[in-house]
Amino acid sequence: MNFCDDIFKKSKVNYDKLSLYGFVKNNNIYKYSKLFLDNQFEALITIKNDKVFLKVIDKTFDEEYTNIYIEDNSLGFVNHVKEECRNILLDIKNNCCDTLNFIGEQANRVSSYIKDKYGSVPEFLWEKYSDFGVFRSDKNKKWFAIIMNISKSKLDDEDKEVEVLNLKVDDPTTYLDKKGFYKAYHMDKKSWITVLLDDTLSDKEVFSLIDKSFNIINKVEKWIIPANPKYFDVMSYFKNNKIIEWKQTTNVNVSDIVYFYFSEPFKKLMYKCVVQEKDIPYEYKSKNVKMDKVMRLEVMEDISSLNYTFEYLNKNGIKMIRGPRKINDLIVK
Repeated sequence: MNFCDDIFKKSKVNYDKLSLYGFVKNNNIYKYSKLFLDNQFEALITIKNDKVFLKVIDKTFDEEYTNIYIEDNSLGFVNHVKEECRNILLDIKNNCCDTLNFIGEQANRVSSYIKDKYGSVPEFLWEKYSDFGVFRSDKNKKWFAIIMNISKSKLDDEDKEVEVLNLKVDDPTTYLDKKGFYKAYHMDKKSWITVLLDDTLSDKEVFSLIDKSFNIINKVEKWIIPANPKYFDVMSYFKNNKIIEWKQTTNVNVSDIVYFYFSEPFKKLMYKCVVQEKDIPYEYKSKNVKMDKVMRLEVMEDISSLNYTFEYLNKNGIKMIRGPRKINDLIVK
């Protein structure tokens, strides 16, 4: 990538601004020129099909100054000319271009789709990998998509720069024999897949995979959490409050379902709740309990009249209820 391409990386020409800047249009080609270094040189900038091209003329000899393409940091005057060219191009970029999140067109379409549908914008978390954008679920802050700019040689034998998308899938092996799919780059290969963002796959195919990834990481879990009436009047608390706060000792997520098991004298599931908020700081200490964070739940239903007794739970594989535990749909509907 030459320095012209590098400067205009992650940007898109705004053609409405070119004329105001001084570009002249002719047959859908935009041209601009500027003298610099005491009129010794002239920068000729051409924009065609969203690409920016630079040609430098040495006015003394009225010929192209090709030394700007030499990669040698010891050439002081040449590098001075190159730096002036960069400044001209940067000024055009700042005044005539819109900033993009990513380099390629499909990667930016993917970013727009995720923002529009899920309200998630890319987070650029690493200075060393400034082109890597992470998308999180707003519900539980888990990653469901990552766009990266890498050498394709990390995926196969082809050595070129590409953008890829990492996504969560149920079974990566079902994709690996298809064009455009690779084993997950820098992620768990048992649950992630890497997808090329070079239009090998259509937007419709990629968007469908994004939806699946989002749904996987936002899967609603079900929990049983014990409550001891000996230490706290849980019955009154649940009956009189639609919203409750409870000690959080496990990794619940927003939208998870929580079933409260009341021990003696009830010994059964009594209330069904949904998690509204998690990881709320809360300092409390007594003889029987200590808390440093709580979760906020909405009481959905009194299920005390149903047959979710300890005997029923025991027959379905739950031998003890000493702390929070996940359950499946076969146990509680």
